[in-house]
Formats: sequence, C-alpha cells, structure tokens
Amino acid sequence: MGGSHVVDWLFLLFNWFLAIGWLGRGFAALRGMATLPDLTRIDPNTLPPLPSVEGPHLTVLVPACNEQDSIQATLRSLLASTGLRLEIIAIDDRSTDRTGARMDEIAAEFAAGSHTLRVLHLTELPAGWLGKPHALARGVEVATASWLLFTDGDVSFAPRALELSLRLALAQQADHFVLALTLVRKTLGEAAMQATAQALGQWSLRLWKVADPHARDFCGTGGFNMIRADFFHRLGGFEALRMEVVEDLTLGWMVKHAAGRSLVALGPGLVNIRWIQGIFGIVANMEKNGLAIFRFRAGLAVAASFGLLLQAILPLVAIASGGWLAVAGLLAYAGIAVMIFANRRLSGVSPWVAVLFAPTVAILSFGVMRSVVLTLWRGGVNWRGTLYPLADLRRQAVRWR
Repeated sequence: MGGSHVVDWLFLLFNWFLAIGWLGRGFAALRGMATLPDLTRIDPNTLPPLPSVEGPHLTVLVPACNEQDSIQATLRSLLASTGLRLEIIAIDDRSTDRTGARMDEIAAEFAAGSHTLRVLHLTELPAGWLGKPHALARGVEVATASWLLFTDGDVSFAPRALELSLRLALAQQADHFVLALTLVRKTLGEAAMQATAQALGQWSLRLWKVADPHARDFCGTGGFNMIRADFFHRLGGFEALRMEVVEDLTLGWMVKHAAGRSLVALGPGLVNIRWIQGIFGIVANMEKNGLAIFRFRAGLAVAASFGLLLQAILPLVAIASGGWLAVAGLLAYAGIAVMIFANRRLSGVSPWVAVLFAPTVAILSFGVMRSVVLTLWRGGVNWRGTLYPLADLRRQAVRWR
C-alpha cells in the first residue's frame, strides 16, 4: 500500500514537471519568436542596397539526385529572382532518371538571361564522401560570388526572397543566414505533424537564441543555408563535412563553434517546400536523419524515442485520472498549445492541433526507432541507392559539443 502511494506521488510530480516544463518553454517561445526578423514585414527601404559588383552577388548551389519531377520548377523559380544577380550551379549527382537532362534544358532555355546557370554532371562518388556533401563541394570549387547559398532540388523561391535575405544578412553583419522554410501542407494531419515536430524542436533549438554568441543554440537547413564564401572556406569547406548525413545542421554548429554570426529569419511564403507528404510522410524522411541527429548513438536515440512516448501518453493518463492529475495533464496540453501558437509565424498552424499531439508524437517516436533499426540492420545509411557504412559515419560524425 505504501509503495502504491509513492508511485502515485511520483506520477503526480512527473506530470506537474511536464506541465511546468511545457508552459515555461511555451511562454519563452512566445517572447523569443516575436523577436525574429520577418522578411515579409520588414520595409525593404530600411535595408541597405546590395553593393555594386561586376559578377554575381550570390552563388546558389542546387544538388539533385533523381529529382526529375521537381528540379525544373526549382531552377525556374531561382531564375525568376529579382533585385540581384545570381550564379546558379546545378549539380546532377549521379542521377539515373532525367534530372540531368532537365537541368540542361533549363540552362539552354535561359542562356541569355540576367542570371547565369551552369550544370555539372557527376558520374562517380569518391570513397569517403556522402553524395550531397560531395556534390556541393564540386559546386563550391567553381563558385565565384562572395556569398554561397546551399539549397535542394525540390525548393521553390519567391522572386524577392534571395535579394531580401542577402540585404538583411549584410545589414546584420551575419556570416551565416538561415531563412526558415515554409512547409507546403495539404491535410490537417500534415499540419499537426509539422506543429508537433517544431514544438518538440524548441526544447533543443531556440531559434531566437541562434544569434546569441553566448547560447549553445545553432541552426541550419538543407533548403536555405547561406554563408559568406570566405568564412565557409575558413571553416574547411565541405572537406570537414565529407561524411555528414545532416550536413546542414552541422554547418550551423561549425559556424557557431567558430564564433561566427548566425542569423535566423522568418519569411512565410518566400521559400517553399513540400516536405511532409501525408501524416506518415515524416517517417520516410527520418529514415536517413533519425539516428544521425543523435550522432549515431543508438542507445541515446532509443531512450529519446521512449521519452517522446512518455510525453504523449502520461498527460492523457493524468487527464483520465481526474483531480490534480487532470489539472497537470490539461496544463501540459495548454503549454503545448502555447508553443504552437508561439510558432504561428513559422508554421501558420492553429494551436488547436495540440489535441493531436499524442498520435503525432507516437509517429515521430516510431520514425526514430525505425531509423535506428534499419541503420543497424543494414550496417549503415542507405540513401538514394548508396549504402554508407555505419562505422565510417560514426567515426567521422562531428560532435555537437
């Protein structure tokens, strides 16, 4: 009887801990997210003009492997950019479909435009490299602008997105600039999944703290990592990221670790990607990255997966139990709703989707576990037809410390 009483008290304390944690994080995000610059709300006349240069203001590097369905839309959107001159380098990374041919078609169509488009065709992957870092490295070798933008072959850009981003980066004297992507959604399930993933992400990454040199927070995204070319070369370029599965995040860590100035900005609708396709779409996306974000430490990934499940289940059990337990469970969900509301400029999702927190967390937990199991079973990460050995990935993974 005494043991049961202790368990009841521990259960009550844990749920109150969750409630206080979510409310604290939610209100911190409410204050912090409001401080992030939003390119759709900034008066362009308050930003400095771009400097006069003979060549391009910005080199955009677009690696693509078997992305024939999206690559032309990406390149067309870049070529429609206004307010600056671009050098676009499209890298066909060993594609077996018509990705390379479609790049060439766009290059021929826009040969006389105000921007330049160069296509590189890669047919081999050297030992000791992942595909995407290698493709980007080959592009950087021929880049000529003082700023580099690393993006993906399924991203679309609004006409002024790059001009405003570069002008804001210059105004803030940034070395590294991340423009938050707008995720294109088609269903309520996709919206709930996005809101949950971003709410959980705020526990380890406070976007408003990325610019703070005294904070540990760092950021990078594969769809929009913009960096000064000279600073990037001082970091070691992609040689330092040869076997990085999450090279975008690791680049953000390297900038912060080298005392560079990183800046994150919002810009709803400026840079768009259809990343989550269906409520279970994120599971496939996590196959490559799920274990990588834990630096290939399977035990840590499994523990995190069970921790996620506890966050999903325990507040519901508390609510069903009634009394002060129910209060704690309801306050935990209130904190989750506050966090989603704080992220509204980032996601555009209503805080009411907090009611779907439990099932979406369960799916995320499954995605992490699936990534762990598949990576261990295969002995590495199988991505775009290439198996990268787990031993090599672990040995060369940058430790985010």
